[in-house]
Amino acid sequence: MNKIVPISLLFFFLGTVSIFAQVKKDTVLVVKDTTALLEIDPLTPAKAAFYSAILPGLGQTYNKKYWKIPLVYGAIGTSLYFYLDSNKKYHSYRDEYKRRLEGYGVGTGGKYDYLDDSRLIAGQKFYQRNRDLSALFVVGFYVLNIIDANVDAALIQFNVNERLSLRPEIYPSDVTFKPNVGLTFNYNF
Repeated sequence: MNKIVPISLLFFFLGTVSIFAQVKKDTVLVVKDTTALLEIDPLTPAKAAFYSAILPGLGQTYNKKYWKIPLVYGAIGTSLYFYLDSNKKYHSYRDEYKRRLEGYGVGTGGKYDYLDDSRLIAGQKFYQRNRDLSALFVVGFYVLNIIDANVDAALIQFNVNERLSLRPEIYPSDVTFKPNVGLTFNYNF
């Protein structure tokens, strides 16, 4: 029995040593493909803005954001429609008022015989204001189209990958094992 204890202790220690042994791993270095990275062209935003200035929506086509083209034409077209409509009605009210100033009174076959002079003046002011606002919207949407193409072309060149990320993370609590929500900021080298 004396010999069994040391032999069993010897096998026990030899067995535990092999449990804690580590296997050497060979690390392989991989060279990343640098040709796949997007080359930065500093003239791209200027080109996109120039194209949008020539023809609205052309800068969005240059940026390959085709879904924005109907929005550009819808905004500019709607504003232009209201400009033309208000301009036509303004001139109609103005012509009727000028006709009355020439001596043709109410009931002489005018388009707005049912309105008095103060209503004709009010109608002129109303449609002139709407015409001017619509012209402002046409110019505003045109400039916004150019700015959008420029900014979009500039933002395309930013490097967005997983090396720098900010994302929510759900992890269990160490004490209660209930899920906790946190925000992690990761930067990988």
